[in-house]
Amino acid sequence: MKKIIRLGWQTLRKPSAHFSLGFLVVGGFISGVIFWGGFNTALELTNTEEFCISCHEMESNPYAELKPTIHFSNRSGVRATCPDCHVPHKWTDKIARKMQASKEVWGKVFGTINTREKFQNLRRHLAENEWRRLKANDSLECRNCHNFDYMDFTEQSERAANQHSTSLASGEKTCIDCHKGIAHQLPDMKGVEGWN
Repeated sequence: MKKIIRLGWQTLRKPSAHFSLGFLVVGGFISGVIFWGGFNTALELTNTEEFCISCHEMESNPYAELKPTIHFSNRSGVRATCPDCHVPHKWTDKIARKMQASKEVWGKVFGTINTREKFQNLRRHLAENEWRRLKANDSLECRNCHNFDYMDFTEQSERAANQHSTSLASGEKTCIDCHKGIAHQLPDMKGVEGWN
Protein backbone atom coordinates (compact mmCIF):
# COMPACT_ATOMS: atom_id res chain seq x y z
CA MET A 1 0.00 0.00 0.00
CA LYS A 2 2.85 2.38 0.91
CA LYS A 3 4.45 1.57 -2.43
CA ILE A 4 1.25 2.51 -4.31
CA ILE A 5 0.96 5.81 -2.42
CA ARG A 6 4.63 6.60 -3.04
CA LEU A 7 4.22 5.76 -6.72
CA GLY A 8 1.14 8.02 -6.89
CA TRP A 9 3.03 10.96 -5.37
CA GLN A 10 5.98 10.38 -7.67
CA THR A 11 3.63 10.45 -10.65
CA LEU A 12 2.03 13.72 -9.48
CA ARG A 13 5.47 15.30 -8.93
CA LYS A 14 6.96 13.90 -12.11
CA PRO A 15 7.55 16.69 -14.57
CA SER A 16 5.94 16.66 -17.98
CA ALA A 17 7.80 18.68 -20.56
CA HIS A 18 7.71 21.77 -18.32
CA PHE A 19 5.33 21.22 -15.36
CA SER A 20 4.56 18.40 -12.96
CA LEU A 21 1.30 16.49 -13.30
CA GLY A 22 0.27 17.76 -9.85
CA PHE A 23 0.77 21.36 -10.94
CA LEU A 24 -1.30 20.72 -14.09
CA VAL A 25 -4.13 19.09 -12.09
CA VAL A 26 -4.26 21.87 -9.47
CA GLY A 27 -3.90 24.54 -12.16
CA GLY A 28 -6.67 22.92 -14.19
CA PHE A 29 -8.94 22.79 -11.15
CA ILE A 30 -8.36 26.46 -10.30
CA SER A 31 -8.87 27.45 -13.94
CA GLY A 32 -12.11 25.46 -14.01
CA VAL A 33 -13.41 27.20 -10.88
CA ILE A 34 -12.56 30.62 -12.36
CA PHE A 35 -14.20 29.72 -15.70
CA TRP A 36 -17.32 28.35 -13.99
CA GLY A 37 -17.62 31.43 -11.77
CA GLY A 38 -17.22 33.74 -14.74
CA PHE A 39 -19.73 31.73 -16.79
CA ASN A 40 -22.35 31.81 -14.03
CA THR A 41 -21.76 35.52 -13.41
CA ALA A 42 -22.26 36.29 -17.11
CA LEU A 43 -25.35 34.06 -17.17
CA GLU A 44 -26.90 35.90 -14.23
CA LEU A 45 -26.02 39.35 -15.62
CA THR A 46 -27.79 38.49 -18.88
CA ASN A 47 -30.77 37.25 -16.89
CA THR A 48 -31.88 40.63 -15.56
CA GLU A 49 -34.50 43.09 -16.72
CA GLU A 50 -31.81 45.78 -16.95
CA PHE A 51 -29.93 43.68 -19.48
CA CYS A 52 -33.09 42.87 -21.45
CA ILE A 53 -34.14 46.49 -21.85
CA SER A 54 -30.63 47.79 -22.50
CA CYS A 55 -31.51 47.48 -26.21
CA HIS A 56 -33.82 50.28 -27.35
CA GLU A 57 -35.74 47.68 -29.40
CA MET A 58 -36.82 45.90 -26.22
CA GLU A 59 -37.32 49.00 -24.09
CA SER A 60 -39.45 50.80 -26.71
CA ASN A 61 -41.58 47.84 -27.72
CA PRO A 62 -42.22 44.86 -25.41
CA TYR A 63 -41.15 46.60 -22.19
CA ALA A 64 -43.32 49.65 -22.92
CA GLU A 65 -46.26 47.27 -23.50
CA LEU A 66 -45.61 45.46 -20.21
CA LYS A 67 -45.84 48.62 -18.07
CA PRO A 68 -49.65 49.05 -18.13
CA THR A 69 -50.34 45.37 -17.39
CA ILE A 70 -51.03 43.60 -14.11
CA HIS A 71 -47.71 41.79 -14.41
CA PHE A 72 -45.91 45.14 -14.00
CA SER A 73 -48.00 46.87 -11.34
CA ASN A 74 -50.67 45.32 -9.11
CA ARG A 75 -52.15 45.41 -5.62
CA SER A 76 -49.77 42.74 -4.26
CA GLY A 77 -46.56 44.44 -5.43
CA VAL A 78 -45.29 41.25 -7.05
CA ARG A 79 -43.83 42.18 -10.44
CA ALA A 80 -42.77 39.90 -13.25
CA THR A 81 -39.58 40.90 -15.02
CA CYS A 82 -38.57 39.88 -18.55
CA PRO A 83 -36.59 36.80 -17.42
CA ASP A 84 -39.42 35.65 -15.15
CA CYS A 85 -41.60 35.05 -18.21
CA HIS A 86 -39.04 34.33 -20.91
CA VAL A 87 -36.31 32.32 -19.15
CA PRO A 88 -36.97 29.07 -17.24
CA HIS A 89 -35.69 28.97 -13.67
CA LYS A 90 -34.28 25.41 -13.76
CA TRP A 91 -30.60 25.51 -14.75
CA THR A 92 -30.69 23.00 -17.63
CA ASP A 93 -33.80 24.61 -19.14
CA LYS A 94 -32.24 28.04 -18.65
CA ILE A 95 -29.10 27.04 -20.56
CA ALA A 96 -31.19 25.60 -23.41
CA ARG A 97 -33.23 28.82 -23.58
CA LYS A 98 -30.09 30.97 -23.54
CA MET A 99 -28.68 28.99 -26.47
CA GLN A 100 -32.00 29.41 -28.27
CA ALA A 101 -31.99 33.14 -27.53
CA SER A 102 -28.53 33.57 -29.02
CA LYS A 103 -30.32 33.99 -32.37
CA GLU A 104 -31.74 37.21 -30.95
CA VAL A 105 -28.22 38.62 -30.81
CA TRP A 106 -28.08 38.30 -34.60
CA GLY A 107 -31.32 40.22 -34.77
CA LYS A 108 -29.74 43.01 -32.74
CA VAL A 109 -26.57 43.04 -34.85
CA PHE A 110 -28.48 43.14 -38.15
CA GLY A 111 -31.23 45.52 -36.98
CA THR A 112 -34.09 43.06 -37.53
CA ILE A 113 -36.47 44.96 -35.21
CA ASN A 114 -34.61 48.22 -34.59
CA THR A 115 -37.64 50.36 -35.52
CA ARG A 116 -41.26 50.23 -34.36
CA GLU A 117 -42.35 49.48 -37.93
CA LYS A 118 -39.98 46.48 -38.23
CA PHE A 119 -41.11 45.23 -34.83
CA GLN A 120 -44.78 45.50 -35.82
CA ASN A 121 -44.12 43.68 -39.10
CA LEU A 122 -42.53 40.78 -37.21
CA ARG A 123 -44.84 40.88 -34.15
CA ARG A 124 -46.98 37.92 -35.21
CA HIS A 125 -43.94 35.78 -36.03
CA LEU A 126 -42.20 36.68 -32.75
CA ALA A 127 -45.37 36.07 -30.72
CA GLU A 128 -46.04 32.71 -32.39
CA ASN A 129 -42.47 31.58 -31.65
CA GLU A 130 -42.93 32.45 -27.98
CA TRP A 131 -46.38 30.85 -27.79
CA ARG A 132 -45.01 27.69 -29.40
CA ARG A 133 -42.13 27.58 -26.89
CA LEU A 134 -44.48 28.07 -23.93
CA LYS A 135 -46.91 25.47 -25.26
CA ALA A 136 -44.04 22.97 -25.67
CA ASN A 137 -42.85 23.41 -22.07
CA ASP A 138 -46.39 23.44 -20.58
CA SER A 139 -46.10 27.16 -19.75
CA LEU A 140 -43.27 26.44 -17.32
CA GLU A 141 -42.43 30.10 -16.74
CA CYS A 142 -46.09 30.90 -15.90
CA ARG A 143 -46.17 28.00 -13.46
CA ASN A 144 -43.09 29.29 -11.63
CA CYS A 145 -45.39 31.94 -10.11
CA HIS A 146 -48.90 30.63 -10.73
CA ASN A 147 -49.14 27.27 -9.01
CA PHE A 148 -52.21 25.43 -10.29
CA ASP A 149 -52.34 23.28 -7.15
CA TYR A 150 -53.06 26.35 -5.02
CA MET A 151 -55.62 28.09 -7.23
CA ASP A 152 -58.82 28.94 -5.40
CA PHE A 153 -61.48 28.38 -8.06
CA THR A 154 -64.11 30.03 -5.85
CA GLU A 155 -62.27 33.35 -6.24
CA GLN A 156 -62.30 33.09 -10.04
CA SER A 157 -65.02 33.94 -12.53
CA GLU A 158 -67.24 31.03 -13.47
CA ARG A 159 -65.67 30.81 -16.93
CA ALA A 160 -62.09 30.87 -15.59
CA ALA A 161 -62.86 28.32 -12.87
CA ASN A 162 -64.47 26.02 -15.45
CA GLN A 163 -61.48 26.28 -17.80
CA HIS A 164 -58.91 25.81 -15.04
CA SER A 165 -60.71 22.85 -13.48
CA THR A 166 -61.23 21.04 -16.78
CA SER A 167 -58.91 21.91 -19.69
CA LEU A 168 -55.90 22.93 -17.61
CA ALA A 169 -56.29 20.18 -15.01
CA SER A 170 -56.63 17.49 -17.68
CA GLY A 171 -53.55 18.68 -19.52
CA GLU A 172 -55.62 19.41 -22.63
CA LYS A 173 -54.51 23.04 -22.53
CA THR A 174 -51.77 25.05 -20.91
CA CYS A 175 -51.69 28.67 -19.68
CA ILE A 176 -50.62 30.23 -22.98
CA ASP A 177 -53.55 28.71 -24.86
CA CYS A 178 -55.95 31.14 -23.16
CA HIS A 179 -53.65 33.92 -21.94
CA LYS A 180 -52.01 35.17 -25.13
CA GLY A 181 -51.46 38.90 -24.87
CA ILE A 182 -51.48 38.87 -21.05
CA ALA A 183 -48.35 41.04 -20.87
CA HIS A 184 -47.89 42.35 -24.43
CA GLN A 185 -50.16 43.59 -27.18
CA LEU A 186 -51.52 40.90 -29.44
CA PRO A 187 -50.51 40.85 -33.08
CA ASP A 188 -53.16 40.77 -35.79
CA MET A 189 -54.95 37.51 -34.92
CA LYS A 190 -56.81 37.04 -38.21
CA GLY A 191 -56.81 33.40 -39.16
CA VAL A 192 -55.89 32.15 -35.68
CA GLU A 193 -58.31 29.47 -34.47
CA GLY A 194 -60.52 30.66 -31.62
CA TRP A 195 -59.91 34.39 -32.24
CA ASN A 196 -62.31 36.75 -33.97
